[in-house]
Amino acid sequence: MLTREQNELLVRTGPGTPMGELFRRYWIPALLAEELPEPDCAPVRVKLLSEKLVAFRDTQGRLGLIDEFCAHRGVSLWFGRNEECGLRCPYHGWKYDVSGQCIDLPSEGDDGPMKKRIRLKSYPCHERGGVIWTYMGPPAQQPPLPEFEWATVPATHRFVMKRWQDSNYLQAMEGGIDSSHVSFLHSGELHTDPLHKGTKGAEYQGDTNPVFEVVESAGGLMIGARRNANAGHYYWRITQWIMPWHTMIPPYGDNALNGHAWVPIDDENCWTWNMSHHPTRPLTKIELDAMNNGQGMYADMIPGTYRAAANKDNDYLIDRAAQKSGRYYNGVKGIAMQDASLQESMGPNADRTTENLTVTDRPIVLARRRLLDAALALQNNSPPPALDPVTHRVRSASFTRPTSVAFKDAAQGAIAAEAGVAPVSI
Repeated sequence: MLTREQNELLVRTGPGTPMGELFRRYWIPALLAEELPEPDCAPVRVKLLSEKLVAFRDTQGRLGLIDEFCAHRGVSLWFGRNEECGLRCPYHGWKYDVSGQCIDLPSEGDDGPMKKRIRLKSYPCHERGGVIWTYMGPPAQQPPLPEFEWATVPATHRFVMKRWQDSNYLQAMEGGIDSSHVSFLHSGELHTDPLHKGTKGAEYQGDTNPVFEVVESAGGLMIGARRNANAGHYYWRITQWIMPWHTMIPPYGDNALNGHAWVPIDDENCWTWNMSHHPTRPLTKIELDAMNNGQGMYADMIPGTYRAAANKDNDYLIDRAAQKSGRYYNGVKGIAMQDASLQESMGPNADRTTENLTVTDRPIVLARRRLLDAALALQNNSPPPALDPVTHRVRSASFTRPTSVAFKDAAQGAIAAEAGVAPVSI
């Protein structure tokens, strides 16, 4: 378990907090590119790490992420007019460019001194992989852009979506590196979901007592969950956790590789990003239909929003008969909302001082420790890990190996993200 002080350090990510300062050193997935579809389209509210911002794409297609509120009298610029290379406050006409600089202040005229010194907080943005990324840290420390494989393959090879989650980022992320729960919580879906059924991976999840081996990697952790397979072999599932919140989920069969990023909106809510891709082929109609229809790790959404149709306000549409029959192990339909329902049930911030952890929780313990160490080291000017894009070029994997083969040897050749090379998956 954690002390109360350690728990608070991990979950608080606002400006000036140790973890918040750490997270601001990374490129952050802020918006789907589809949210700003064209020049001069409507601006979008963005809340990240407890900061209220507004994003817009200007007349020349440049991206801006600036303080939500006008420097004049605090009006929300979400109501602003996006026109002629700037966002104009509709109250008194003050106008800002993508850097946050005031470029028009009608009440003082073109030559007034005030306009030049008015500048809103702004953060750089870059579009990659269908996502608009932002960097919120010190400009001089801006790292290279991320190179996760899903963000670099052709658009036909990937599918990306996000979903609002009513919990702190940490309890959501911890679910993403916990392979032991799959044998229970998702046991019904593994044999019916089109992205899982019929695979050897789904079959071998019947072993409910996995053995974990975890090693530190340059980017975070490589987590191996070992289950019994056929005679003399183990079934291995390798999950990658890349600092500070990215996970890569072990694949099933020839289906797409999947991953998540859990990005704090504030200390009680987060964005659950879902990324699917295949390195060597376009996604199939079966895969795309399943993802669009809320299967696999995706969820049915309330139309026009990024909120799940099954949510805490309607008890996640729980079906007790389906729970009793085993169709849905906790009565909630869909892998995504099975996870979210339980993670949100812990409350906005889980109390980790009362936990009773076991050997299967070792990945979670080590991830917490790595985050804590990195946040404290940053206060002593030690650079965070996983800033080098080389650390992003890894994959998850699933395979069987003879029981005599050690974990590190079993993983060799399966975890490098190499262009044109198919993933290792069963």
